Amino acid sequence: MTKRSANRKDAARAGERPGERTRSNKQAAEDARAYRARFLPVNREDMRERGWDECDFVYVSGDAYVDHSSFGAAIICRLLEANHYKVGIIAQPDWRDPESVAALGRPRLGFLVSSGNMDSMVNHYTVAKKRRHSDAFSPGGEGGLRPDHAVVVYSNLIRRVFKDVPIIIGGIEASLRRLAHYDYWSDSLKRSILLDSNADLVSYGMGEHSIVEIADALNSGLSVSDLTFIDGTVFRTRSLEHVYDYELLPAYGAMRANPRAYAESFAIQYANSDHVTGKRLVEPYGEHEFVVQNPPAAPLSTPELDAVYRLPFVRAAHPDYDAAGGVPAIKEVKFSLASNRGCFGECAFCALTFHQGRVVQVRSRASLIAEAEEMTRDADFKGYIHDVGGPTANFRAPACRKQVDHGACRGRRCLAPESCKKLIADHSDYIRLLRELREVPGVKKVFVRSGIRFDYVMLDEKHGREFVRELAEHHVSGQLRVAPEHVSHGVLSCMGKPDHAIYERFVSLFEEENARAGKKQFIVPYLMSSHPGSTMKEAVELAEFVRDMGFNPEQVSDFYPTPGSLATVMYFTGLDPRTMEPVYVPKNPHEKALQRALIQYRDPKNRDLVREALHRAGREDLIGFDAKCLVRPEGARGGAPSKGKGAPKEKAASKGDFRADGSSGGAPSRKGKSSRSTGGRGKSARQSGGKDETRRSPGGKSGNSHPGGKSGDSHPGGGKGKVPHSHAGGVNRKESPGEGRRYRGTKRKG
Repeated sequence: MTKRSANRKDAARAGERPGERTRSNKQAAEDARAYRARFLPVNREDMRERGWDECDFVYVSGDAYVDHSSFGAAIICRLLEANHYKVGIIAQPDWRDPESVAALGRPRLGFLVSSGNMDSMVNHYTVAKKRRHSDAFSPGGEGGLRPDHAVVVYSNLIRRVFKDVPIIIGGIEASLRRLAHYDYWSDSLKRSILLDSNADLVSYGMGEHSIVEIADALNSGLSVSDLTFIDGTVFRTRSLEHVYDYELLPAYGAMRANPRAYAESFAIQYANSDHVTGKRLVEPYGEHEFVVQNPPAAPLSTPELDAVYRLPFVRAAHPDYDAAGGVPAIKEVKFSLASNRGCFGECAFCALTFHQGRVVQVRSRASLIAEAEEMTRDADFKGYIHDVGGPTANFRAPACRKQVDHGACRGRRCLAPESCKKLIADHSDYIRLLRELREVPGVKKVFVRSGIRFDYVMLDEKHGREFVRELAEHHVSGQLRVAPEHVSHGVLSCMGKPDHAIYERFVSLFEEENARAGKKQFIVPYLMSSHPGSTMKEAVELAEFVRDMGFNPEQVSDFYPTPGSLATVMYFTGLDPRTMEPVYVPKNPHEKALQRALIQYRDPKNRDLVREALHRAGREDLIGFDAKCLVRPEGARGGAPSKGKGAPKEKAASKGDFRADGSSGGAPSRKGKSSRSTGGRGKSARQSGGKDETRRSPGGKSGNSHPGGKSGDSHPGGGKGKVPHSHAGGVNRKESPGEGRRYRGTKRKG
């Protein structure tokens, strides 16, 4: 039987006319080719299909290529495309093969290099420095497809192959290492990544403004060595003769010799992270080598941010990854909306402020509604918008009117430990946005799963209760994940977090609104062990809070010292860079294990550690058979004492009006409403089993992984969460990629 007759016979069996299957196969091939053409070129064949002989820019990324606005590479490449530049992408090149970075040939203007949406070291290692086995930003979740310190490795590889092509590095890894920085994984102070990478420029922060300026300058014929004038960039020079109006930082050698000098340097950098008030900074490396950081680029206006999200993203991973099962990270963000950037929350353990700045930038409601309508036309959309938020979901405007024209205040904080009197807490626009999204045809449910600041909610006298009511009635699925992080005043002060009493009042308010809605929904708190400032005394205090909640929390993380955060400077120097006062830092791995074990004292594996910790803290009163004890004596049968008959009854807090001072009447104690709101003893709550994992960030949405560009306090909603939009800062909080965890963004599965 000939091939043609076989085709006719098969077609007849299927009820097709002769030749119909052939036409169908041809149509499928045409459709596949057309779909692939919607993505940017990833090989020479793609370039030929577009009629290109060369690219203007080649973007080298540590992530697989996902063409979605939650991925920094996609934003920067699409933005350059919109400005009439030809951009190709080399995703996850083989760093052992120099030819892998030559896959698209020599670019006309330069290479752009990023580690991807996450810092490559956080992507690879747990806080205990153990290797992770999977990578949500790689095809099929496969680990090991990018090198450690990816930006440095990729840049040096390019420099070996293309000696004189400009290299611009950016994204979260380069942005947070733009000047000398503490590297937790080697326990050392490293030089600016600009020097170790042999790159020409760092584009730090979000980078939309700076990358277009860089491209236009190079296209005009300027040498990359002449690009010393662009805000949001870092360059190196052998002379300060033509550098003006700068502040001199401590020299790298001085910082290596004396950690206090590094704390002083970071304090200056932090104070100059605002686009209005920030000065040019110079970091010396000997007498004839200087790294110069230009002031931060201006944040995007609402029309500019809307324009970014109108770019023609395919909203999917490249089809080359279909055989591997796609790229897991897209699943968490495909049906989520990024509504803002920037954060004035300033948690010490989060690097978001250092990356995105304190001035909040927002998209218009019309832009967000338009994207939601586009989602509903996706064949995979089931009616659920997984998130509407950003680094902090309920920030929909700058902290105060002054920030818009005069920038964020130096040396003053907006929210904690005390809120600024000029801060404007207003949820009205966010409430209206959520209501409008619920009315979009095809949308069944809208969740809010990126972080919210509960202290900001309690400051909103006019709309705070209304917002919590909206959450309880429409935007939470069983559990509201909140991040009090700790209970000790001293630790919270180091963290830059609000007093624990505010969390208790928020819990009470949430319970009242749940009761009003006739729903049984519970608060599940995020807690952190071993943060700077936490001695064994504070760790025991946190364990007592856990005891009074009535269950062992799943969402526990050890503090992870990542570049760019205030808390990381505390970890390295033992000083708070804001005050230069000494801070206790738990560094010994065994002590860190003791502090974590206290939080998860109900886990049988932790009993010996808990007893040792209580002996160290002088709290033997918590070893015994009483209901208030955390663990039984050694040799006794059974584990942690449980509350039962004979346990003291807990007095529930009374309900009250939502007061002007942010309180909600009858603020409950830890033993009252908060224990019931966290699930109570009668509710099942999964235990983490003491796994050494940390949550992402931020966000928040996480950090922009562009060459130039993921956290809030609470995480509403149960079930699936989301990756913090990658262009927002991932960095930003503790990060935990991999199987069975939340990916930039925000939390692990609940």
